[in-house]
This record gives sequence, C-alpha cells and structure tokens, in this order.
Amino acid sequence: MDIFKLFFNHDLRLDKLAKRNANKTTEEVEATLEDFMQPDPTYSKFYITGTRLEDERFGIDILSKSDQILRNLGSTFSNHQITSTSNQSFDSLSKGLETIHIGEALLIANSNKVPDIDLAILNIDEESKVGHKKNEIRTVIESGTYLLYKEPAHHGFDLHLFSEKNIYNQLFEAFKPLVDEDFRFFSINNKRMRSERHFYFETWTLDNPPHGSEEVLPETTL
Repeated sequence: MDIFKLFFNHDLRLDKLAKRNANKTTEEVEATLEDFMQPDPTYSKFYITGTRLEDERFGIDILSKSDQILRNLGSTFSNHQITSTSNQSFDSLSKGLETIHIGEALLIANSNKVPDIDLAILNIDEESKVGHKKNEIRTVIESGTYLLYKEPAHHGFDLHLFSEKNIYNQLFEAFKPLVDEDFRFFSINNKRMRSERHFYFETWTLDNPPHGSEEVLPETTL
C-alpha cells in the first residue's frame, strides 16, 4: 500500500520571507511603516511526499503511481513556462523533475518573464536549506511565479512548492482521482504537525492519524 501526503501551510506572511537587518536606512524604515498600514501579503507552501508502507520506503518517486502524480501535478500548471535553476526550459513538469538534480528547483511562470535574478542561487544543499533562501524565494513568488523544489527523501525525492496564491483546491482536485485501495491520500495541515513522529504517522498510527490530518476518500469534497 502507498501513502500519499499533501502538507499545506496557508496565510503565511510574505514579510517573513525577507532579509533580517537591524541597520535599515531611513527609506527602508519609512517603507516598513507604510507596509504596516496595509493588509499583510501572504503566501502558501505545500510539501508533497509519500511512503511505500510495506517496506517503509520514503519518497514521491518510490510510489507505484509516481508518474501519474507528476503528470497530474503538471496539469495544474498547463500553459506555464517551466525553467530550471540551471536555466533549462522544459515542455512538461515531469520532464523537468526527471532532469534536474535533488536540491535544484523549477520555476513555473504563466508568462515568458522569469525573475531577473541569478537562478543558481536558489539551489540548496546540506549546508543551505530552503529556510536559508528566504529573500530569493520571495523575489520569485512575488513575481507570480511558482517555485517547486526537488528535495531529498530517505529513498528518493519529495517536492516542496511555494506559491503567492493559495492553490490548494487545484492540487486537491489533481490528486484525488488517484485514490484507490492501494493508494491512500492524506491532506495535512502542517501547522499541526509538531514532530517527526507526526510527520511519519503512517508508520505507527495509520488508523488513527493525528489531529490536522484528514484522509481524502473518493467521496470527499471541498
């Protein structure tokens, strides 16, 4: 049996994806005060992972429906331009993820305009997690571009998606058709997952998942 998990975080403050610098200029201070008087811009992030339960192997590419997962995810971004952080272009999301290395990312834009930054600085490794790339991630998603990281899992890779828009509904509809008796789909509020034990709940309490984790069934609706 395969366990597919979609972790979501909504309404995260975009200003959290910003540099920390106590030595702000007068102009920066005035801009901060002006921003304070306006509604907080927000963003969403999604972590997509899976477990092959019988032998406890972890990673999206370990699952029997991995190809379908990537195709269905790609259908969410039809008519988008897909570019890697090594500045390669791809006709499909699946091809992009097949080509890039773990630690690299795909930029998914609905126009030909890719943010004017050195894309290579978005890459991560063991010394630089995504949390170390806040300024760069903010620059990308503020342009309306989605950023999809190929991140390491224990036995393959997982996916980490950053978006200025909340596209949970589209992701839910893309993945729900995959559900069957051998493919169980859990939608999980990541704010309620407080430990690694919660993250891997399927290995010890699958029949009683922690609060914040909801199984998506064929009859489940939004």
